[in-house]
Formats: sequence, structure tokens, C-alpha cells
Amino acid sequence: MDIKNRFIIIGLSAATLISIGSISSAQQDSENDPVADLVGRLELENYKSTIKDLTQFGDRRQGTSRNHNAVDWIAEQLESYGCSNVERISYDFTTTPRPTTPQAEEAELITSTGGLVGRNGSGFGGSSIFGYRIPTGVNRDLEAQPDLRIRQLNAEEPVDGERQEVYCTKIGTTYPDEAYIVSAHMDGHGVNEAVNDNASGTALVMELARILNSPDVKTERSIRFALWNNEETGLNGSRAYVEQRQDLQGIESPPGSGLYPEPRWLGMIQHDMMLWDHGAPRADGTVSREQRPEADVNIEFQSDSDLANESMRLAFVFKTAADTYNTDYPATVGPHMTRTDSASFMDIIPSISLRENERGAQTGGGWNPTWHTPLDVWTTFTDKDFRLGLNAAQTTMAAIAQLTEAATGE
Repeated sequence: MDIKNRFIIIGLSAATLISIGSISSAQQDSENDPVADLVGRLELENYKSTIKDLTQFGDRRQGTSRNHNAVDWIAEQLESYGCSNVERISYDFTTTPRPTTPQAEEAELITSTGGLVGRNGSGFGGSSIFGYRIPTGVNRDLEAQPDLRIRQLNAEEPVDGERQEVYCTKIGTTYPDEAYIVSAHMDGHGVNEAVNDNASGTALVMELARILNSPDVKTERSIRFALWNNEETGLNGSRAYVEQRQDLQGIESPPGSGLYPEPRWLGMIQHDMMLWDHGAPRADGTVSREQRPEADVNIEFQSDSDLANESMRLAFVFKTAADTYNTDYPATVGPHMTRTDSASFMDIIPSISLRENERGAQTGGGWNPTWHTPLDVWTTFTDKDFRLGLNAAQTTMAAIAQLTEAATGE
């Protein structure tokens, strides 16, 4: 059976579609349900520990030694998890000016029809159906960071040149030539510890890699775990990956070996800023210190991408998985996936992004005061925030386990 017929609609096997559609709200116990088993292996303290470990590298800004050291550390961790095929790609990066003012960032969120994404025409400083809006921007001022230790971690400025990023692969037992890409960007900026943006997504992908590479876990299809670099400069790392690897998909190398250095891409799942869902700013511009009770895991696709319908269907597969397996927070689906690495793939394969809320309607309107600011540090966040990220991990674990037909046990 050819790939087009076996993976109808969005790269999902017919058997997987049937199994997803028939999941009961009453959970089976983990002994009989490998998905529940795998989701149950995700633990809050492990997730937090990986995030905390990433803070040792400051904001991991691209083009610095702290970024280089973080890439090395991630590679070492993946190898320690049993991901023996850790690989790197290299590319060159040259700085080009990017907007850093609130007005410039707002202009980047203008839709193709001329409207303002998520603003109901109100712009910054006003109120709309989405609540009050406040300006956003990227902090470049070392002195704006009150913590001396964090200032010192982030003192080095970036230089142009070679960049690297790492990935590894859980090889499928039946279809090693087909893979889902599970990813996050590991770089950050803002003179901080880049906890939410994006240690939260990086740690999520690493935790999934750790669990799914356990000796007793088998998947019929492959899973590629990728930690992009240079997201903050314009998705340069994920774009370099597409440029270098797209044409290698599904090619057995060497011939007859059963090895596929670049499996055929079935779908791409990005994770970016998983922790913060505290609601809209108040009229005075302040934001609640407490996470709002209606916090959720937002799953986004891009409504004007070439594969919008296929990506939407993939998003709802993830929502169905969340409805069944998440322990604390529900998932919602949104159509405005913007300015993260899934955009590099969205016109090629079904692509979605998981994060705490819609980038255009909420984060871009100042709902998240940690975004690229000195506040994105460990002490800002509470266990409610970290648990939201853990529930995003549960969402992806449940969905990807079903899509790749994972099994547990010797």
C-alpha cells in the first residue's frame, strides 16, 4: 500500500484514526493501556528539574558561549537517555536588524487582510473583546536585570558565524522510514534564564525523548526529537534543517541497510512557552500573579497555511488525546500559529504548535510580562505554571504514542 493511501488526510494510519475516535472517557489502567502507562511516567519534579538545569546557561542567546554550552549539554543528556543516534546540523548565521520596538512588533502581527491579529482593531493600550493590551518588546539592557548572577551569565554579546543544533530519533520497528517531528527551540534572549521561552518547551521535548527511548518502549513509526537554535532571530535553525534535510526524506542509506537518515515527515509538533496563562492585563497594565482557573493548553495551527485543513485535523487529534489523558488542564484549538518554528514546516507537512495561549491574540498583546523580559526567571513561576507545562507534555505524549502505535513492556 502506498504512503498516500496508508496515511490518509494528515499522515495518520486508518487504524490509528479509528482507535483515536473510539477512546473512552473512562481510562483503562496503565497495565492494559500503553498510552496511559507512558503519560503516567511524566512527573512534575522531573520536568521542573530539566528546566532548572537549563537555567545554568542564562538566556542561551544564540551566538554566545552560553548557547554553545547549552547545545552540548542537551546532546549529552539525550545520549544519557539512550538516544544513541544524537546528531547535529551546522549552518551559518549573519545578523540582520529585527524590529524591537512595540510599534514594530505590532506591525508584524498585521494579518494578510490588513487587520490586527487578536486586537479587534483597538491596538495597544486599549481594550477589546480580548481585554486590555499593553506594549511588548525585547530587553537588551543588562542593568534591567536586578539579579547580579543572571546579569553576569548573560553579559557576553553574540557574534555571527557557525551555529549548531541537535536532534535524535526513536526508530520505528515497522515503519522506520516515517516519522513525526517533536520539537522546541532551545535559544532565548532578554537577559534572563529563558524559563518560559523556551526552557519549558525544551524540557518537555527532552522528557518525552527520555521516556520514549526507554528500553521497554517500542513505536511502529519513528519520532524525531529536535531542539532548534536561532528561533529568536527568525526561525533560522528550523529553516536550515528544512533546507538541508527536506530532499533526503525516505531515502534508504546505504541502500538495502534498512536505515533512513531522514525519515519521511508525517507531521511536525512544536512546543513554545508552556507555562504562562494568567489572563489579560488589567486597566493599569498589571497582570495577575496567579494563573487563572480557566488556564488551558492551547494547540495552534495556521489558518492561512497551505495545509491548514490537515494541520487543523492534527490539532484536534491532540485535543482528543488531551481530553482523555490530561490530569489537570484541558486543551483548546486555535487558528493563529505565529512566529515559531512550526512555521518553517507548515506549507510542507501538517504542523501545529503547543503553548499556553495564542501568540497573536494574547502573548503578542502583552498578556505575558515574562516574554523577552528580565522576569523570565525561575523564581517568577509557581507549581501551577509548571503543571500547565506538564499537561502540555501529557497532551503530546498521549497523541504521539497513539500516532506511532507505541507499546510498552518487554
